Formats: sequence, C-alpha cells, structure tokens
Amino acid sequence: MDLSVVIPLIDEAESLPELTAWIEKVMTENNFSYEIIFVDDGSSDNSWEVIESLRAKNSSIKAIKFQRNYGKSAGLNEAFRAATGDVVITMDADLQDSPDEIPELRRMIIEEGYDLVSGWKKKRYDNRLTKNIPSKFFNAITRMVSKIKLHDFNCGLKAYKNKVVKGIEVYGEMHRYIPVLAKWAGFKKIGEKVVEHRARKYGSSKFGWRRFVNGFLDILSITFVSKFAKRPMHFFGLWGSIFFVVGLGISIYLIVSKFIDSSFALTNRPGFYLALTSIIIGMQLFLAGFIGELVSRNSSTRNSYLVETKLGL
Repeated sequence: MDLSVVIPLIDEAESLPELTAWIEKVMTENNFSYEIIFVDDGSSDNSWEVIESLRAKNSSIKAIKFQRNYGKSAGLNEAFRAATGDVVITMDADLQDSPDEIPELRRMIIEEGYDLVSGWKKKRYDNRLTKNIPSKFFNAITRMVSKIKLHDFNCGLKAYKNKVVKGIEVYGEMHRYIPVLAKWAGFKKIGEKVVEHRARKYGSSKFGWRRFVNGFLDILSITFVSKFAKRPMHFFGLWGSIFFVVGLGISIYLIVSKFIDSSFALTNRPGFYLALTSIIIGMQLFLAGFIGELVSRNSSTRNSYLVETKLGL
C-alpha cells in the first residue's frame, strides 16, 4: 500500500466529509493505493456517526474510537500501530492542512530518501499573541536541545517511512516532538517542506496555554529518557558523587580545623550545615540512580487505552 493517512480528531463532524472527499480526490488523481485512519479521541458530537457513514461509501476508510479523551499523542500512537502504508502521512482534521501537499511529501520520502518530512507553516492564520509567538519560542528551544534544524516541530502535517512510526512510541504531549523521538531512535534524515496553512473553516481551536507548559516538560522528559533511560546511574550517580565529595571535603576541613584548634566550633559554622546537606543530597541522588537501574522505565499500561470500537481494523 502506498499511503496511510492518519487523522486524529475530536469534535470535527462538520469538516470530515469535505476533508475525506479532498483526500480521495488527491489519491485518485495520483493513482495511489491508500487507507485513511481516523482516530476519534472521545468526541462529544456526532463525529463517529459521520465516520461510519463515510466508511460505508469507501472501504479504504478505517477508524478507531476511544472511549474517552486521551489526547493527540495517544491517537497517533494507536494509528501508527495500525498503519500499513509504505509512507504514513499525519494531518489535522480541521481543514487547516491541505491534502494537496501529500504527493510532494510522499515523493520526498520515496525519491529523496528522507525518514521523516515535517511541514513548515511559514505563513500562519493563528492568533499571533496566544499561539504564534509562544510557538516560535518553543520551536527555538527544541532546535537548541535536539540540534534538528526545523522551524515548526508542532506542524500536524508530516510524512514518515513506515518503519519510523513503528520504531517510536508517542505518549503524553510528545506528538509535538516526534522528530526528536525519531532522531534519537536512529532515524537521522529529517527534512522540512513549506506547506499551506489554511484558515479554520469549521469549529474552534482546541489549543490552550497548558499545552505549551506540558510540551516544555515533555521536551525535558524526552531529553532525559533518551540519554539516560538505559543508564540512570550515569546521571544520578554522577551528581550524587559530586555532592557527596563536596560535602565530604568540607567535613574533612572542619574536622581537621577542630583538631588544630579545639576552640573551633563546628556546629556554629555555616560550612557544617552545607557539608551535611551536600552529603545527604549526594546519597539520595546515588540511591535514586541505583533504584532507577533496577526499575524498568517501560510500564505495561503507559500506552494502554480503552478503545470502544474499530472500523476496518
């Protein structure tokens, strides 16, 4: 199969028929074999009924319905498991991503050999103060941390080799950092394409400031887990040893000073409390590293979601 088009959604019943017809038109014009995988992330409108009616007309449409809202990362992760296309395209359901971009994104994967191609919405129609400026700020931080030269990590329109989506795990709010996950999984040829950003036609934005806070915490989590998941003692043990040695050094100094001058009051010295605190912190960090070595970071339920029903899968 040439393409899997993955579309996570919540409360997008109005846009789904138009989006589906547009995708079908692009696929027919380019003679692509394809599947469309919708993931209904606990919609409260009639999105699922619309998907069922679309599926009745086109067997290439497949769908997953969550019993409640889990978030975009969960939807992508489940769809990635099910995707069978040689190239996987992700896009939003709100018609702000253009399906006309799909052929060129696929060409970049197939002919130019990219593992992942991320869209760059160079000209945006979002609110400048509440979304564009914060987005630029976090993109800059992500570029600095990951060393990946992308302008728009959070663009929903992306293309992947199938082996990329099978080789990464997306959870929390980490969908915005999929290029980072891909790079640290060993997929290093990551490209970018300027794509059209369309003004929202139906519904309202699901964006909120809390997503940026969660996203910032997730980039810290990704960075730590990617570097130290298999060797937590290298992180905790290093800093634990530093704190312990500093505390021990101050303690030796204080003890020697006491032997030299018996009137030297240990407990009246700030160094005494600094040494005590450093030794305690050092021991705690060292123990955290040791426990981390014993406990696997992979929880059996971290990516377990209640799927109410599926279509075509």
